[in-house]
Amino acid sequence: MKNTFINKNLANLKSENLDWPLLQTEMKNKLGSEIYESWLKKINFIEEFNNYILLSVPTRFIRDWITSRYLDQILQILKSYKKDLIRIEFKIIEQSAQKSTRYNSHEKIEIKENISFIKDTYLQYNRIDPNKRFENFIISSSNKLAYEASLKVSENAAQYNPLYIYGGVGMGKTHLLNAIGFELKNDYKVMFISAERFMYQFVKSIKSNDMVKFKEYFRNTDILLIDDIQFMNGKEAMQEEFFHTFNALLDKGSRIIVSADRAPNKLSRIQERIKSRFSGGLVVDIQKPDLELRKKIVQNKIDELHKLYPDQINISKEIRDFISTEISTSIRELVGALNRLVSFSRIYKKIPNLAETKVVLKDLLNLSENKVTIDLIQTLVCKFFKISKNEMLSSRRSRYLVRPRQTAIYLTKILTSKSLPEIGREFSNRDHTTIIHSVKTIEKLKENDPEMVENINKLKNQILYNKEDEI
Repeated sequence: MKNTFINKNLANLKSENLDWPLLQTEMKNKLGSEIYESWLKKINFIEEFNNYILLSVPTRFIRDWITSRYLDQILQILKSYKKDLIRIEFKIIEQSAQKSTRYNSHEKIEIKENISFIKDTYLQYNRIDPNKRFENFIISSSNKLAYEASLKVSENAAQYNPLYIYGGVGMGKTHLLNAIGFELKNDYKVMFISAERFMYQFVKSIKSNDMVKFKEYFRNTDILLIDDIQFMNGKEAMQEEFFHTFNALLDKGSRIIVSADRAPNKLSRIQERIKSRFSGGLVVDIQKPDLELRKKIVQNKIDELHKLYPDQINISKEIRDFISTEISTSIRELVGALNRLVSFSRIYKKIPNLAETKVVLKDLLNLSENKVTIDLIQTLVCKFFKISKNEMLSSRRSRYLVRPRQTAIYLTKILTSKSLPEIGREFSNRDHTTIIHSVKTIEKLKENDPEMVENINKLKNQILYNKEDEI
């Protein structure tokens, strides 16, 4: 009855402004009270545009969590009110400022930024993120040169143009470009866009026979920031236009800052003259994060999360050091690992120990699944329970054999990607129903038997790391 009432109201409001409290109630009903109270309640309405709406959340972490898990469902709920909506944008506004930005049907906040965009296009997506500033960019020897060069550009103290920053995925390139834009947007006309968006707008302008407006927008800017330039490969006509835009901006004294995942001379299917222009400025790289940087990032992220969930985030130094040491590929993976541990903590209402951390993060810990074989699991379980492998694989149902057998089957299920029939074949051709029964038995025992939990944790460590004394 309640849902019917809400749907009726939504239908009746289609010609009016968004009724945000009503839509919040709808989200609560559709996605559940727990999800709403934990995440969606923190969303506030700011402004409605032609085909998208601008919402606010208190932290970047909440924005990323909502975007990755609930954005599609939220958009569908909003589209039931207004079919023209195609996307949702989030602005980060700290908790203390949220009160002044809550929805009011008679008052809307006017948002003014000196960032150019083409009206009613996807370029509006590329707003400067106030959370990505120089102040919260964590520095070490692996990224200091790129940081200092970006800072000089933002202070107009740099003599080089363009600035070309390159490095692997998740190393902080976009953060630096955003920080430059954030520093300069109040005094200069800033254009911040990804190469993919540039291509999209170029193609759209050709189809609509509107290249004059395209040239006007991109050449009439003081600061051009282009992210992920490597995606501009091929597309000769588009590269031709970019080359002339690049030259026009240099001639008028505009600054150009470019990021990519590789050095200019390594770019594939990019015109040589464009690569030459890139190489003519300052080219700096961001190297893989060293241990010092990774430790700083982990601590910074935990401090941020602790402010959000003071009663739940208490990750031990042992786990912090373990994550910093083992996850070395990129900063993004490091933050993703912490997000997983937070999710584990919220779901199971406990802080994961080291063994659980290794299982939760096993795909990020450079653990080759090929190293975790059924034979290895069987061997280590037999050694742990002091039985022979022949005894464990036999048809005998003695208690001292059944429990180790079920334990080995359970560990095989959670530590490998083998199917139930494959596992059954490796355990003397047992039926898949026997495999299911074994897994459920161990899971049930773990709920009430601390010794079983301890044994499982010890065995996980032996299997994954060949270490017996870690819990």
